[in-house]
Amino acid sequence: DRPHVSDPQLVVDFSSGDFKLTFHNPKNVSEFSMILFKGHEKQQICALHVNKGNAVPESNVTYCHAEHSNSSTTFILKSLERKHEGIYTCCLEMFLPPPYIECRLNETYLYIPEKERCISPGLVSGIVIGLTAFAMISCVCCVVVCCLRNKNQQCDSNSHEYNSEYMPMAAVNAAKKPRI
Repeated sequence: DRPHVSDPQLVVDFSSGDFKLTFHNPKNVSEFSMILFKGHEKQQICALHVNKGNAVPESNVTYCHAEHSNSSTTFILKSLERKHEGIYTCCLEMFLPPPYIECRLNETYLYIPEKERCISPGLVSGIVIGLTAFAMISCVCCVVVCCLRNKNQQCDSNSHEYNSEYMPMAAVNAAKKPRI
């Protein structure tokens, strides 16, 4: 009936953007703590203290919380960003029954890929092609409008010269009056 860790293996599961680090609970232990550390400096980010089946989670960060079941302890890391990448270490401390035992269960490196951009490259190229086509069609329309305007102005000026009620007249010198 000595306390022991039945399976010190770490199970890492990545689903729907969350990492789940699962450890089997020690057998025949009534009080223990599982602590999750980050980095080489072993910064405690999450812990779970179990005493006679009552679990008390503790978290020093917003992105980690712990869950407890009869057989395992799971640390869930949510909404991770690139800055959360690094080494994660889990430590088990067994308090009751005596003697006090501390052991490092497992260590793993979590790689956090960059989040996808909101606009995919295919969408960007579609937008560029659409804007280019719009610009070309706008230019063609402007050229057509300018040509039609110039043509109408030429027609208007020509119509005044040749279609007038009055005939254009040449300049006439004033007739000389005889002097008496």
